[in-house]
Amino acid sequence: MEESDAATQKETADNTCGGDSAEKQPNEATGDGSSQGSNPGSVCQPSEETGARYNRLKLFDKVMQKSLEKFIQHASFTRFASTFRPLYKKNPQRMESIHKQFVEELQRTIQEDISRLIEEGRLEVKLNELDKLERAAKNNPDPAWRPSGVPEQDFCSFLMPYYQKQEAYMRLELKKIQAENAALAQKAQAGRESIAQTETRISAAVDEWKASVTEFERLASSLCPADVFDV
Repeated sequence: MEESDAATQKETADNTCGGDSAEKQPNEATGDGSSQGSNPGSVCQPSEETGARYNRLKLFDKVMQKSLEKFIQHASFTRFASTFRPLYKKNPQRMESIHKQFVEELQRTIQEDISRLIEEGRLEVKLNELDKLERAAKNNPDPAWRPSGVPEQDFCSFLMPYYQKQEAYMRLELKKIQAENAALAQKAQAGRESIAQTETRISAAVDEWKASVTEFERLASSLCPADVFDV
């Protein structure tokens, strides 16, 4: 099984390279001199400078088509007839027609599912993003992350930056809240002082009013003795 998978991968790679070479043949036929003097061993290598990078979506489509062909081969007429042997013995030509329709319908359904997968999964956009990440990784001198083999350590290395960012964010929010509380406490203290001053002024005004009333009563009693009004 492993040898078959390896052969399939090699055949897919050869088809990909062959497809790319076929696409370049018209340029050579028109006398395009850009490919002259190039290394024959680098025909299948992508080149960003000449814009000949392979299209990941086309490669995906080629792989899926190759896998579909392998899958259809397993649904051969021999296996199909052996499954429905009584019907095959009764009418072989009708069985061949049914098998042909079955293969066509199966291939069409699978192709529709692949197209729907590409459309709903936005595969072209994701593959373009993968190209951007690949180009960015080439310009990054730091080594790429690799698992250490210890799940706990890898999990912590993934979560720790997230928790550190959350901690920094919480500290910043805490400073903002503390500053707001300090400003509110200062306003409250200023309000208490203003209320205390108002109470002091009101108390002083009441004392002055009481003193004025007392003085008025004293003057009234001195100017109008009580015995003058006695009958």
